[in-house]
Amino acid sequence: MPLISVIVPCYNQAQYLDECLQSVLDQTYTDWECIIVNDGSPDHTEEIAKKWVEKDTRFIYLSKENGGLSSARNAGIEIAKGEWILPLDADDKIGNQYLELAEKEFEKGYTIIYCEAEFFGVNNMYWNLPNYSYERILSGNIIFCSSFFQKKDWSKAKGYDLNLQTGREDWDFWLSILQQNSSVKKLQYIGFQYRRKEISMDTEINKNELTLNKTENYIYRKHLSKYLDHHKNAIKNYTILKNKSAKYDTLITKIQKNKFTEFLFKVIEKI
Repeated sequence: MPLISVIVPCYNQAQYLDECLQSVLDQTYTDWECIIVNDGSPDHTEEIAKKWVEKDTRFIYLSKENGGLSSARNAGIEIAKGEWILPLDADDKIGNQYLELAEKEFEKGYTIIYCEAEFFGVNNMYWNLPNYSYERILSGNIIFCSSFFQKKDWSKAKGYDLNLQTGREDWDFWLSILQQNSSVKKLQYIGFQYRRKEISMDTEINKNELTLNKTENYIYRKHLSKYLDHHKNAIKNYTILKNKSAKYDTLITKIQKNKFTEFLFKVIEKI
């Protein structure tokens, strides 16, 4: 049985940490380690984490100076002993069969393994995510953070990008490890529960257009070669992406055409 490393970064989420870690302890698959990363949290994260370390030796506690979510995940993965990694934010939960069902797919050549999901907290409902395709992941993030990937891919990508302090670090990471011919598996099991709160990182970045544009433009610039693989002309490139996605859903409309093509043209002019 392969060891799975669950990485739980925590900053000011101590009130939710027990619930999160209990969902790890409840797993039907038992060969795991859970690395709790205290990212310089000013609350009582350390007290709670050490309680779990005493309860079960599979829990490991790591304390570091505050550096943000990407930094905390990287610190945990750096010391992880498992071949497969599962990030899990301290305010979220996983279903008790998630590790078991994912492990059955490990030898089938997938780059990412994830599952169906639901919201809980402020909103309680099924999370209706579109099925994966490479064109869709280029258009926007359709895979949540708590998905399985191999540590060797994390190493090749040089980890989560520390420059992304306000969000979208998951999307950037998926773009870093995925290629057009990569295989992705979505389990037919609701194995991830995402806590909805009044204020969170994803809701805050969506409210701030300036920050959102800066973040997404940074990601487009970083992965420009993947976008231009479809066509070297920015408008034709966008049209190809739009046509491939439109027959499935309207996710592509979330990207503003003018902003997207204008940015690509600016970069192309400098090449």
